[in-house]
Amino acid sequence: MNDLKNKNIIVTGASGGIGNSIIEQLHNCGANILASGTKIEKLEELKKKFKNIKILKFDISQSDKIASFIDEATISLGEQLDCLVNNAGITQDNLAIRMSLDEWKKVIDINLTSTFLLTKFAVKKMLRTKSGKIINITSIVGHTGNQGQSNYTASKAGVVAMSKSLALEYARKNININCISPGFVKTAMTDKIDEKHRETIISKIPCGRLGKPEDIANAVLFLASNQSDYINGETLHVNGGMYMA
Repeated sequence: MNDLKNKNIIVTGASGGIGNSIIEQLHNCGANILASGTKIEKLEELKKKFKNIKILKFDISQSDKIASFIDEATISLGEQLDCLVNNAGITQDNLAIRMSLDEWKKVIDINLTSTFLLTKFAVKKMLRTKSGKIINITSIVGHTGNQGQSNYTASKAGVVAMSKSLALEYARKNININCISPGFVKTAMTDKIDEKHRETIISKIPCGRLGKPEDIANAVLFLASNQSDYINGETLHVNGGMYMA
């Protein structure tokens, strides 16, 4: 699977635990990477660890600047874009009757609308070479639902449906658009869950453990490689058997 040498790849949400692992796996397989996120200090730490990657601070909530972000990132990588990994996203949890319109809109705007726009402008770059890969990170709860997350689950389910539609539109241009749907992964976010709740979650996972960030990164590596060339419009579930589509 070492076919990523000289492939130009943008990764959003690169400063988190899953993002870090994605960067590491792609770097180890020779990709040219631009890592993006909102925390410059985290990006600089990545740069120290992987000296040949490029970093660019960007907040994907700035929807009016996404086109220029893709332009700048692509130029930084050398005028060609081979793969985009849409990993950035947020949560703002609340029960439906307490959820404000702002809480609803903010999650939908960032997780769904911004993912659409990033994909749209990346596809425009890929059409020049008639090849490319888009990998959208969704979530298990976009398929199962989850209490207190009606905004988040709606956004992630929307990404899945959107990706299928875009895959249909651009398959003949040799552009593959797929999703990865992680289950519960051990990150700083899940570390905040109290022990009793964590044990309840693990009891529902057939393999008996939380996922690791590298489990998601391995899936990204596969979909970014030419070994996935005949896979399009699909969702790869990485959840230890917790949900079987």
